[in-house]
Amino acid sequence: MDSGLVIGLVVLLVGFGAAWLVSLALRDASVVDPLWGPAFAVVAWVYALTGEAPPARRWAVVGMVTLWGVRLGVHLWLRNHGVGEDFRYRAMRARAPRAFPWVSLVTVFWLQAAIAWMVSVPLWGALRPARPTSLTALDLAGLAVFAVGLTIETVADLQLARFRRDPSRRGTVLDGGLWRYSRHPNYFGDAVVWWGLWLPAAAVGAWWTAVGPALMTFLLVRVSGVALLEKTLARTKPQYREYVRRTSAFVPWPPRRG
Repeated sequence: MDSGLVIGLVVLLVGFGAAWLVSLALRDASVVDPLWGPAFAVVAWVYALTGEAPPARRWAVVGMVTLWGVRLGVHLWLRNHGVGEDFRYRAMRARAPRAFPWVSLVTVFWLQAAIAWMVSVPLWGALRPARPTSLTALDLAGLAVFAVGLTIETVADLQLARFRRDPSRRGTVLDGGLWRYSRHPNYFGDAVVWWGLWLPAAAVGAWWTAVGPALMTFLLVRVSGVALLEKTLARTKPQYREYVRRTSAFVPWPPRRG
């Protein structure tokens, strides 16, 4: 295996392991959530330092990942600060209180490290080779796709945060702005970001690294994103069924009428 990939995996395992120690001290496994985005920025820098990419591609890829990762980390930290441990981790802790520290290390912290490593393979693919020495059309397309995805994700997160701060909207469904066209526009934007980050890897021939954004998209739609939230919202908000009927689940689309 390439030494850069090995170093990236080790850095992620050590970093998430350190976060696990903090979670034990705080008795709050939710500390892992704001680290998800910044972890990709760290591993991008690792690949930039161990690879041979020319300066233009190096700064383009590292700059995109750092911008996305820091924004997401700050957003999740602000969202989670002061609200206590996430219900997912509380449920895990309740099922196995004595074993939870070790269970959380493997199934929460190191699992996220492993997933981040797999998702980040396009970053390694883009930053490893020395040629081409200048940005290509695919690189520029990646920058454009990334910008679209980041804009969608950021605007959707801001709209949702404003909605949650309004006490008059408690118990209702956010169905305005981008949320009129998708039930999860923030997750859609996140997926678009990663397909944009894949294009610089494709530009240097690393097409196979599409497994990274494909895995991210699968997780967002089928595992930790859309699928998980849909179950909770359908139970807690009576209006959500009607919202589901008229609104696209993921890809923004004009709402159904009638």
